[in-house]
Amino acid sequence: MPEAYVPILLFVLIAVGFAIFTLIVSALLHSKKYNKVKLEPYECGIEPLTDARDRYSIRYYLVAMLFVIFDVETVFLFPWAVIIDELALFGLIEMFVFLFILLVGYMYAWRKGALEWA
Repeated sequence: MPEAYVPILLFVLIAVGFAIFTLIVSALLHSKKYNKVKLEPYECGIEPLTDARDRYSIRYYLVAMLFVIFDVETVFLFPWAVIIDELALFGLIEMFVFLFILLVGYMYAWRKGALEWA
């Protein structure tokens, strides 16, 4: 029975060894020269104009949460598309109901102004 765990142990040892090896090599090879440009914060190629701890409008977070919610819900379309042949007409109707509920939620958020944060 313990022989069955040898491949798992070998896999874990290789993974840990690779992680340690990568960290050691990167520590040995990285440049140790620091200058003003390297120490500046970098945000998408744009020089930061304000402090990083400034407050953001709550609308920014609402749009981000709505994006995540609708993005996660649309991920449910992929498993449905894979087994569409097995689901037949019932699966098609159920997906239309799901999309209708998703669309109603999106329209509700749009009419409430949750998507207008800029």
